[in-house]
Amino acid sequence: VYKRQAQEWDRLQLVEDQIRAIKKQQREQLEQASSPELAKIRLLAKLRGIGVDSAWVMVMEMFGWREFHNRAEVGGAVGLGGTPYSSGATEAEQGISKAGNPLVRTKAIELAWLWIRYQPRSELSQWFNRRFAGGGSRMRRVGIVAVARKLLIALWHLVDHGVVPPGVVIDLSESPAG
Repeated sequence: VYKRQAQEWDRLQLVEDQIRAIKKQQREQLEQASSPELAKIRLLAKLRGIGVDSAWVMVMEMFGWREFHNRAEVGGAVGLGGTPYSSGATEAEQGISKAGNPLVRTKAIELAWLWIRYQPRSELSQWFNRRFAGGGSRMRRVGIVAVARKLLIALWHLVDHGVVPPGVVIDLSESPAG
């Protein structure tokens, strides 16, 4: 049993060393390079509630290499767009499609919870609080998916068009590479 535990410990240490090396490489790239993608990462990392790791995922998986033309494309790219049902006289909304990048979708929902916590004065957080915070846990989970979609759209407007979402706090004091 001890030998197997020692092997698992060694494996864990190897993985943690690899993660540290990747994070160090990312920090060095952010400090030294000046590509458009890295500029977008630095911009997103200045927003309170979004760290370098999350900004890296959002840019490298979505905003760094894709060109979006409208809000529906942004939501659809991660599976947070609506799925309409239409058959004859029956028309209904079936919820989100989940047919998109699952990594970005998961990160967007995680960021939505962080956004509500660290950007309480933002228009998006206030909208969530008015609409969903008073409901039960299921309503809050439904609402946070809506916040995730709206947040992705707001971040797209920020990185592509320079439009800062209303009420957002930007941390200018800290280096986003740190």
